[in-house]
Amino acid sequence: MSKSSSSLGLALIVVGIIGIFGYYFQFNIFSMSRLWPLFLLVPGLAFEFGFFMEHKHAGLLVPGGILITLGFVFLFNTYTNWHFAGQTWPFYVLAPAVGLFQLFLFGNHNPGLLIPVAVLTTVAVFGFLGTTFSHINRSLIWPVVLILVGLIFLFNKPSSGGNSDNPNSPFSK
Repeated sequence: MSKSSSSLGLALIVVGIIGIFGYYFQFNIFSMSRLWPLFLLVPGLAFEFGFFMEHKHAGLLVPGGILITLGFVFLFNTYTNWHFAGQTWPFYVLAPAVGLFQLFLFGNHNPGLLIPVAVLTTVAVFGFLGTTFSHINRSLIWPVVLILVGLIFLFNKPSSGGNSDNPNSPFSK
């Protein structure tokens, strides 16, 4: 028996055992209600492999990056019973940025692609910050920022590079 068929046989046995445990212990790891995101992941991986196997048609990376990103987000959400769906929505905005950035990196390095990548990534980052820190009282943000900037001015020592000779420097005498 070859090594690959032994590995495949062992993998099938493990999957079967997990399926039996799932049946008896109500552990539905392999149900379609959990695995439907594979219908996004598999085509996404096929697009990615299609490019990386031949290094042709860099446009395949855009749908590949989008589908893989969304597939992983949906897979995470299904296994967490959608508990974090309110916090993962920025990934939906970030998914096209992932695909376009891959096109930039492995395609023709068109700098015009970085504009939508930057816009989508910025929106996603602000979305993450908004959902992550939504429990913080926003009226306290500006006073805290002012205090931090004030502390930087108080405790930041001028460098020996001659910055103190600059009359416009906040550290000049």
